[in-house]
Amino acid sequence: MSAAEFAALMEQLGPWPAAPRLAVACSGGADSLALTLLADGWVRARRGRLAALTVDHGLRPESAAEARQVGDWLRRRRIDHHILVWAGPKPSANLPALAREARYRLLGGWCREHRCIGLLLGHQLEDQAETLLLRMARGSGLDGLAGMAPVTQRSDLRLLRPLLAVPRARLEATLRAHRQPWVEDPSNRDPVYARSRIRALLPALAAEGLTAARLAATASRLAGSRATLSALTDRLLAEAASLSPAGYCLVRPAILAAAPRELSLRALARLLALTSGADVPPRFERLERLHGDICEGGLAGGRTLHGCCILPWRGQVLICREPAAMAPPIALARRETALWDNRFRVQLTGRRQPLRHPFEVGALGLAGWRQIGSRLGDRDRLRVPGAVRPSLPALFDLDGVVAVPHLGYRRPAEPEEFVAVFQPVRRAMAGDGRCLLSSLALDIC
Repeated sequence: MSAAEFAALMEQLGPWPAAPRLAVACSGGADSLALTLLADGWVRARRGRLAALTVDHGLRPESAAEARQVGDWLRRRRIDHHILVWAGPKPSANLPALAREARYRLLGGWCREHRCIGLLLGHQLEDQAETLLLRMARGSGLDGLAGMAPVTQRSDLRLLRPLLAVPRARLEATLRAHRQPWVEDPSNRDPVYARSRIRALLPALAAEGLTAARLAATASRLAGSRATLSALTDRLLAEAASLSPAGYCLVRPAILAAAPRELSLRALARLLALTSGADVPPRFERLERLHGDICEGGLAGGRTLHGCCILPWRGQVLICREPAAMAPPIALARRETALWDNRFRVQLTGRRQPLRHPFEVGALGLAGWRQIGSRLGDRDRLRVPGAVRPSLPALFDLDGVVAVPHLGYRRPAEPEEFVAVFQPVRRAMAGDGRCLLSSLALDIC
């Protein structure tokens, strides 16, 4: 693959800022190593910065030595390289999924800490074909059968896959042209893993016309259908739901019920993921039951699903965060920015001299509300529904609640300013493509 061809693939994932700062996940296999060399040339031509990240899962005795070998190869090419280690005991069940989760957690954490605008992944054409077959075997719907997307937003990290239409053989040929060896991971051929068994079937399927290229093309066409449904869902959301900067939404059930069922289910799933901060949608069977209750007026005392509370409220349906499912408190230093509960971007800027106590950001909770509720005026008390208040982001010190931006509360004479901006993983879009969050002002206390 030439530099010009790779540049054309990268342009499809843009637009790009000047001097982009990117990371690439490089296991040392042919796919990720070829991507690393190609991306290095692309980034250098734009005077940007690239870091190659190798995750050592510690699952094989030779994994640490392989990670060091990758680092040696890349340093000879003047490519910045870092090894991230999955420490601690390893699970005995569901290992591939948990290892993948740990890998993304380590990669994402490094990228956020070093302010990378995206993480490049080496998934290629055969990977896309295998993904389609795996999801067919699991009975996935349209979203799953559309395969991996070239750009995916996971938490506050963009995952970029420029090679989804490129066969593995071309990437290996690229490495040979650069006289670059690569690592062969024996687990890729281990029949204990479903993906390895599917991979072994590809030659036989190709003989029947189900080539990797044809399977990947099918996934691409389904992705187009998914995009169309997503745009229609955007329009429905703009009519059926209102999103609050306090992290909850109000749904007009009549509009949801009148919409085509597929779009209505998609809209509800998106609102639940948006409100919970989850990276994945809720399970379909439970989503269907909740959808029926909402559309048929059967909510009664309310429901919980996907980390959310769903309640009837003044003729509408209130979807807010379930307090029991929220993230634990996190420490927050002055002038530090963090993502709390996968939904709120929080920051502390202040003037305490010196800083007397450590600060934490967490859910206000019922105890916090009892502490500050009597100090609020009627207008501030009614800013958000009562069911939402325990889930609001609050700043605490050793003396209790310091600030709750969405209630307009700050401890008297408190010099610290606490910012909490609702910035969930999944963003509901208006019908014209505008983000429904775009008009939400920053809430500052």
